[in-house]
Amino acid sequence: MPIARHPLSLSFGLAALLLAGALTGCARLPEALPGPERNIAFTPNDFDRSDLHTRHLRASQQQSCEAARRALLSQGYIVETATAEDVKGRKYYQPTPDVHYEVQMRVVCAPDAQGVGGTAVFASAIQDRYVIKKVNNSASLGVGGLGSLSLPLNATDDTLVKVGSETITDAHFYASFFELFARYLPAPGPRVQQPVTVQPVPQPHAEDAAVAPLDRAATQ
Repeated sequence: MPIARHPLSLSFGLAALLLAGALTGCARLPEALPGPERNIAFTPNDFDRSDLHTRHLRASQQQSCEAARRALLSQGYIVETATAEDVKGRKYYQPTPDVHYEVQMRVVCAPDAQGVGGTAVFASAIQDRYVIKKVNNSASLGVGGLGSLSLPLNATDDTLVKVGSETITDAHFYASFFELFARYLPAPGPRVQQPVTVQPVPQPHAEDAAVAPLDRAATQ
């Protein structure tokens, strides 16, 4: 004799199956969502080159940082900090209407540790990338006795959203900067020779060692 199943038990069983399927789908959902990959093996190639960001000069710290300041100003950078030890500048780019770039350049001038009496100059630049997003706005209208009502409007505002930040590692970028930077360094002047002063050497016994003239009578 077949066993009669209550409709309520069937609905509970169907709900349990749907719930299990939903949980299984939720467990796999994050793997299908767009975003940063979890298994990216990123290994920066730092410390492979020592000449990309560094130059050794025979100029002083103040002369080096002043040359860096002038080099950044000549290219339209907004100089935010300029001392005898470091210079910071910022420049903005917008290659397309929806993409915005911001480059921050920093130059550090430190005494050269190689014992030549010069300056070691370190330059690094960070590039931030933004995209322009349109945000819809809604206005509130106050109505007496009813409070405020939110009315949708078609007005939109453009907002910059930061989507990436990276240190610039392009060798041509830094080579061009240091080439321009060298033009603002003071030219090495000719060496000035100090006049040589000859001091007479004292002779305390010079009079005793002098030869007396001969007597004319003795020679006749």
